[in-house]
Amino acid sequence: MTEIGEETLKRYRGYLADREKCIATIDKYLRDIRTFLQWMGENRSITKEKVIAYKAWLQEHYKTSSANSMLVALNGFLDFMGETQSRVKTVKVQKQMFRSTEKEMSRAEYKKLIEKAYRMGREQTALIMETIGATGIRISELKYITVAAVKSGKTEVSCKGKKRQVYLVKELREKLLKYCRKKGIRKGSVFVSRFGNPLDRSNIWSQMKAIGAAAGICPDKVFPHNLRHLFARVFWEKWKDLFYLADILGHSNVNTTRIYTMTTVKNHGRRMQVLGLVT
Repeated sequence: MTEIGEETLKRYRGYLADREKCIATIDKYLRDIRTFLQWMGENRSITKEKVIAYKAWLQEHYKTSSANSMLVALNGFLDFMGETQSRVKTVKVQKQMFRSTEKEMSRAEYKKLIEKAYRMGREQTALIMETIGATGIRISELKYITVAAVKSGKTEVSCKGKKRQVYLVKELREKLLKYCRKKGIRKGSVFVSRFGNPLDRSNIWSQMKAIGAAAGICPDKVFPHNLRHLFARVFWEKWKDLFYLADILGHSNVNTTRIYTMTTVKNHGRRMQVLGLVT
């Protein structure tokens, strides 16, 4: 039975940093652990019974994918605490065969979003969206889009302990160089605040939501990671090379990439119809 305090969480943050987890991952893990602590209340002693009860609570209040993600974070923390006997299994789910169309952004919606951003005078946000859309990088990797990278046409991205090359197409490079000249950005990251600091992801998110609302696009479709999904789908439809796409996206497991490229129920229906097996 172990009691958890703020000092423990601080040590765990350092533990994750030493294992070269990216900041976004560390923040996510700690948020999940704090959710567990809040659920426990004042008595923060860990027991297997409590963790099992917490798992049941997660299943009632979160989607299965979110609940499992939070359990993975908690299990990692329990290992760190030496409480391996309190670990629980994630919720078993049937493998998803189709991608939901509710959150899928189409090419037309993507272009509409970009065009609206420019018309609203949100040039920086428009370029951020185009950069993610044209490269498939994560929002946390925007810092690697530097002036030098734009000039050379490629950059080296480091995330989750891996390094990979990201290439910038000619049209994107021309737009970014023009933007840098306009803003007087001569070196370092292209996307910074007016004070030269890294951009806050929450601000990018909120600006995208505002632009999406003005463009009449479903708000469930407008978030930075969805642009990465759009890139993956377009690449897959063009080249049908899953392993190459996994390298581009920086995935260690090709099964993660497979999720990005699943067909929709609508497309599956069309394929079934073409079979013509009903006489």
